[in-house]
Amino acid sequence: MYEDTRLIELKGISKAFGETQVLHNVDMYIRRREFVTLLGPSGCGKTTMLRIIGGFETPDAGQVIFDGKDIASVPPYRRRVNTVFQKYALFTHLNVYDNIAFGLNLKTPQELLPNVPKPSRRQVKAEIDRRIQHMLRLVKMEGYEKRSVDSLSGGQQQRIAIARALVNEPEVLLLDEPLGALDLKLRKEMQLELKSMQQQLGITFIYVTHDQEEALTMSDTIVVMNGGRIQQIGDGKKIYDEPKNAFVANFIGDSNILPATMLRDFEVSAAGHLFECVDEGFEENLPVDMVVRPEDIMLVGTDVGMLEGEVKSVLFKGVHYEMKVDTGDFTWKVHSTTMYPTGSRVGLSIVPSNIHIMRKMEAEKNS
Repeated sequence: MYEDTRLIELKGISKAFGETQVLHNVDMYIRRREFVTLLGPSGCGKTTMLRIIGGFETPDAGQVIFDGKDIASVPPYRRRVNTVFQKYALFTHLNVYDNIAFGLNLKTPQELLPNVPKPSRRQVKAEIDRRIQHMLRLVKMEGYEKRSVDSLSGGQQQRIAIARALVNEPEVLLLDEPLGALDLKLRKEMQLELKSMQQQLGITFIYVTHDQEEALTMSDTIVVMNGGRIQQIGDGKKIYDEPKNAFVANFIGDSNILPATMLRDFEVSAAGHLFECVDEGFEENLPVDMVVRPEDIMLVGTDVGMLEGEVKSVLFKGVHYEMKVDTGDFTWKVHSTTMYPTGSRVGLSIVPSNIHIMRKMEAEKNS
């Protein structure tokens, strides 16, 4: 579990490459021992933000605060962070053991053994071996020390890249889409293993991905980005259940987003129907967007449904069926384990707690 103390703070970070503004005045903080995921589509600025934290890019404006100190002028090798890239960047002329040992061999004896006065060569070698063996156990690669990295599978190479980054005992590990090159089954396995590693080590992970499921699976906190701006920050459940704007609602899972009017507290009009909801504090008769997740719509008999419509299409998704239901004023996307054939007349029922209201001005400003 992460601590409620700030380890990294980004204050007013802006960055442009030529005429392209990549980050716009970004403010956020990351807590000690937290698993944070920067999530967004290609070009949203997430990798640039990661590179700024790592020291590989310099912001045009703003501050990067690490443990209370501005580290803008600190080079990457002096920062207490390590990075794992999607392409692994392993040394093919070195075996597994020497790949992991590479960073340790660059340290002085005093850096490796700060509590030992004038450590001997034998003590240094023993410390390096201890750390490497610990990392091999952590990434489940014991017995592979003498193997060539070229003989390893993609998943095994990724484990070695992670071990090499962690063996230096950084306070923060930066991961830039590290699972992107793996097949789906292996990617899902590695998601769980990465989360387990982070919990065992008790260090901060900052993870970049465009994969929503990956972010929801691993993260304590998700930072949703688009167009160089942060759209929403929160835990996975909060972001999924209460998206701040239309971009977040569409990007995190599937959504039905309808133009609506908030008539008064707990009452909204959309698609020619009056709905009860749990939202309050909006002005009366305010134009808003209404969001309903496809799995939160129940298909029922036409005699008991709030709405009535015709099933226009059916897709089998493995766990559920995805159906498009046309009610005249809107075509709803519905997920159900029960299949209703194309052409069927069905009723739709939505409970108030499954309706989420968003201000249009927020959606437009942040889209």
